[in-house]
Amino acid sequence: VVSAVDAAIIVLDAAKGIEAQTLKLFQVAQARGIPLITFINKCDRPGLAPLELIDDIERQLGIRAMPVTWPIGMGGDFVGVADRRDGSLWAFDRTAHGAGIAAERQTSLKDLADGEHRSKARIELELLEAVGADYDHKAFLAGEATPVFFGSALWNFGIRLLLDAVVDLVPPPEPRPDKSGLALALDGQCSGFVFKIQTNLDPRHRDRFAYLRVCSGKFERGMTLVYQRTGRVFSTKYAHQMFGRARDTIEVAGPGDVVGLVNAVDVRIGDSLSEDGSVAYPPIPSFAPEHFKIARNIDTARYKQFRRGITRLDQEGVVQVLRHPDRGDQQPIFAAVGPMQFEVAIHRLEHEYGARVELTPSQFTVARRTDTDSAVELNQIRDVEMFARTDGTLIALFPHRHRLDAVVRDHPELTLDSIVVA
Repeated sequence: VVSAVDAAIIVLDAAKGIEAQTLKLFQVAQARGIPLITFINKCDRPGLAPLELIDDIERQLGIRAMPVTWPIGMGGDFVGVADRRDGSLWAFDRTAHGAGIAAERQTSLKDLADGEHRSKARIELELLEAVGADYDHKAFLAGEATPVFFGSALWNFGIRLLLDAVVDLVPPPEPRPDKSGLALALDGQCSGFVFKIQTNLDPRHRDRFAYLRVCSGKFERGMTLVYQRTGRVFSTKYAHQMFGRARDTIEVAGPGDVVGLVNAVDVRIGDSLSEDGSVAYPPIPSFAPEHFKIARNIDTARYKQFRRGITRLDQEGVVQVLRHPDRGDQQPIFAAVGPMQFEVAIHRLEHEYGARVELTPSQFTVARRTDTDSAVELNQIRDVEMFARTDGTLIALFPHRHRLDAVVRDHPELTLDSIVVA
């Protein structure tokens, strides 16, 4: 999804700061030059000090943090956020039981009843001004700095200021380069790429949605687009605008818009579509997985449902399905970036496809993308096994990081990439 946006929002837990998954997504966004806005959530709960959170952003992400709003107190002492642009205070009014807020009031720092909060906030705000932590729009657009907002999503506090920033700060769609590096004019032929696939949004109809980011030209419902990969023609008669599970027919869309294409049976993530089929956008990268489980179909009588289900979930990117050349679909490995993906996969296989699956631990903990030439040599190395994704990408699996490091050290000529590009 990051590949389809013009900017993105990083959401941090005030108690945890930068987490491993956040760091990975940041690396993808940075590689693609995507400006980032940071929202520090759960300020009404115990967490790190605001200055610690700012330091964590700068130290781990290597970009400058520019606080636009600043918290007044944290956790049980949280009373609101100050907007550094105009000096106003957005007050966090707790209910009688301290469980939430009654309203989000715009007022002034002078109205704070607690002198300690007011004094500490003034010192911190003066410190930010002294170190030059003011908003720099050019640095934001260049991906060198991130504006920071504080609040509590649970109570819808600080979200208004965040969304206003999305409207005011996020750049408009720009011409996107194709595989050759040529930037296509925004007013050229209609073109775009598929960045997400979702099946069974309506279980009654077993539909299949492809989400198309329009990059150039004018999309009109009913027009004909051509797959660059296959040359096949696709009719856009059933085009929708999606919001969660709700959908509305969309008649016209332009660069930056997302169109849901119904029953896009042959579409894959990363596919490029255009009016004449000549446009090919760069492939969408994904991370090498870090969690691995062996999948076993419990009910052998429902093998077809099992096979159909894992194929669909693989196409959607819910999990990566890795197959051994000798075992195939008998004992595929589910590979994921995060363990929650396994729970989603099991639930959907049972409730959407009628296939009950048992997942058992695997000996593998590290994966790397490789190529055909390297695979031949890797197959001869102890403790390394070769698997293949559905799209043919070869994946080498290792029992632990130390084994990978040893192979890299002893065989520097082998291809072992942590970022998988379809």
